[in-house]
Amino acid sequence: MAKKALIIGANGQDASYLAELLVEKGYEVHGTVRRNSVPESQTTRINDIWEQRKIQLHYADLTDPISIETNVQKIQPDELYHLAAQSHVQVSFDLPKYTLDVNGGGTLAVLEAVRRFSPKTKVYHAATSEMFGNSFDEDKYQRETTHMSPVSPYGCAKLYAHNLCHNYRNSYGMFICSGILFNHESPRRGINFVTNKVALQAAKIKLGMANDLVLGNLKAKRDWGHAKDYVRGMWNMLQMPKADDYVLATGYAYSVEDMVEFVFEHLGMDYRKYVKTDKKYERPEELHYLRGDASKAKREMAWEPTISFEEMMEEMADYWMHKLQNPKLEFNTI
Repeated sequence: MAKKALIIGANGQDASYLAELLVEKGYEVHGTVRRNSVPESQTTRINDIWEQRKIQLHYADLTDPISIETNVQKIQPDELYHLAAQSHVQVSFDLPKYTLDVNGGGTLAVLEAVRRFSPKTKVYHAATSEMFGNSFDEDKYQRETTHMSPVSPYGCAKLYAHNLCHNYRNSYGMFICSGILFNHESPRRGINFVTNKVALQAAKIKLGMANDLVLGNLKAKRDWGHAKDYVRGMWNMLQMPKADDYVLATGYAYSVEDMVEFVFEHLGMDYRKYVKTDKKYERPEELHYLRGDASKAKREMAWEPTISFEEMMEEMADYWMHKLQNPKLEFNTI
């Protein structure tokens, strides 16, 4: 009998790649989406497998615990991947309570649903490198044991959820893995995230559809990997004999300015002619530097990234060049 997987938040970047991976591995795949007034937007990134009936979708909302309980009780998944969140850091400063309700309270709802109605389910929780804030070890890496001191409501909410996972794992013997993922991108990333914002706007400038690109802090450094690599790591965690937490990262840090320069050069342009900065795009408290050490994941799960930063950014820029000239191109074709 095929294993059953439930993805909470099935239409995000990570969920779309994960769903494809699980289908490929022969799982019976279920996913939750929020009901809204634009139904076609609920399957944007998973249209291919949705139209082929390779994923079953159910309505749920993290702010409605009963909807989570209903789906967990009905599906009884072997594996549950909790990927839903208010995931934009800048937005969390504007909507701090909502961010805590969704990312913190929503995680509590998921853990309680599993504890009460499907206690043998293995749970993956999407934590984040934002929990570290500006803390790092003496060698300037962040790893599972690094002190966590978040500098945004998003990071605070995620740290609360991360600690809840520890509490439920230790208190109830539940199999819960918390994946501390550093930034991971792809053409399926939302265009309000800086990598895809840059790729899209650079393509527009190249095609004569825009004149400039306005950004915030160009000096912030991030460890950027590809979402395809990272969802493979999520799956690996739930195949381990014992639940634990794992950092997934490339081990390389690039500044926003490095990333911008690379994308513009790839498209044959000098970024200095087009890029402007505006303080309104800067965070009230900046996170300056993220660089992860994924040696534990490599040692215990044989996981390591396969797609380089350069390959990823080229893919994103090329996607938008093609998409802008072929508007009917869908996410699931990439």
